[in-house]
Amino acid sequence: GLFVWHLKNTGVPRVPCRFVPLCHPGGDRLITFQYFNFLKRMYVTQCNNDLSQRAKPKSDSVASPFRELRQLDQEKMVLHKIRPISPVQQPSSETPSESESREMESAAEAEDSVTPVRAESKDDRQWREMKLQLEDLPGILARLSKIKLTALVVSTASAGFAMAPIPFDLTCFLLASLGTGLASCAANSINQFFEVPFDSNMNRTKNRPLVRGQISPLLAVCFAASCGVPGIALLTLGVNPLTGALGAFNIFLYTCCYTPLKRMSIANTWVGAVVGAIPPVMGWTAATGSLDAGALLLGGILYSWQFPHFNALSWGLREDYSRGGYCMMSVTHPGLCRRVALRHCLALIGLSTMAPVLDITTWTFPIISLPINLYISYLGFRFYRDADRSSSRKLFFCSLWHLPMLLLVMFSCKKSFLEKEDKGDLLSGSHGRAMEIRLP
Repeated sequence: GLFVWHLKNTGVPRVPCRFVPLCHPGGDRLITFQYFNFLKRMYVTQCNNDLSQRAKPKSDSVASPFRELRQLDQEKMVLHKIRPISPVQQPSSETPSESESREMESAAEAEDSVTPVRAESKDDRQWREMKLQLEDLPGILARLSKIKLTALVVSTASAGFAMAPIPFDLTCFLLASLGTGLASCAANSINQFFEVPFDSNMNRTKNRPLVRGQISPLLAVCFAASCGVPGIALLTLGVNPLTGALGAFNIFLYTCCYTPLKRMSIANTWVGAVVGAIPPVMGWTAATGSLDAGALLLGGILYSWQFPHFNALSWGLREDYSRGGYCMMSVTHPGLCRRVALRHCLALIGLSTMAPVLDITTWTFPIISLPINLYISYLGFRFYRDADRSSSRKLFFCSLWHLPMLLLVMFSCKKSFLEKEDKGDLLSGSHGRAMEIRLP
């Protein structure tokens, strides 16, 4: 309903329940102001015979002088219905009883038309059970397991397997990829199970399956267990125990350390970077069965890459993280967020130079990868200097194609297994000749 006040010589506002009129004297000027907590602010002004209307969104930053009235009975809403007003001049052909009956019929029709709307809106606001359709279950479980993130994890693990200095074993590669993907699905599902109350406050995560109630928490836990247990068993028995131990440790680190730490300290970003650095190490250990310098180098590249990637992403989601109660660098330490992103952009250049030193790639790799590393470093500097959404967005989208391109260049510059084997035979032959010379 609308409340209309005729202003004469007074400027004292009259405050009805749940409605706030803003008044100021001005001749025969009529001002109607309608205020709801959940709608827009609407101003309707009538001067003489002209009626004009203007609407603007409600500003959350300006505190209302009637905050005390809004805080009282916030869960209750009072609706006032304005009955139709009979015309001033009645036709001479109609008797008063006929006009009254017409008014009653029109009021009844208006009441009948309003009642279903009220009932429908009330039903929409009620909690109701959502029925799960069987054909929708694969898509829901894919969103529960964060299928895009899982695909990125499997691709980095595959890159670690491909960079290992051994002949390619297809069976071992498929088992390692499947086990890593199942472990990632389990970790992501447990993460969403723990963060339902906080995801509901964020625009980015409010449509997740557990938040919307599309599946029950019991089903989510069962799905995580059905992925995690076979995944770790597959890595341990089908690949090697070292890879299985790394997979189990990564699930523990993601669910029991990183997830609760997000609401406690900004150290969660560094812990999350370790979680993202383990999959390529798992790929290397699946191929070789040992932790070598090459595995640590690949893990270091993934570790440094995640800081410009995630810090740029979190910069545009600061409001969401604040509503969710997450302690992120972009929220509590914005200067540190930009500095850390720039440092690790520059660290990628140094790590690329270490690859030929550790005899993993040829010296062409740091030369070919220098342009893309310099470009992401330039965007990191822009993000550090400008500190705006445009620079953070450019850095984030650059990180999406930078990592696959860097790993592709690294694989193309990889030293072949035959070359390393010939070099090893040469070293062992020279060592044997030296022993033969020393023997009497």
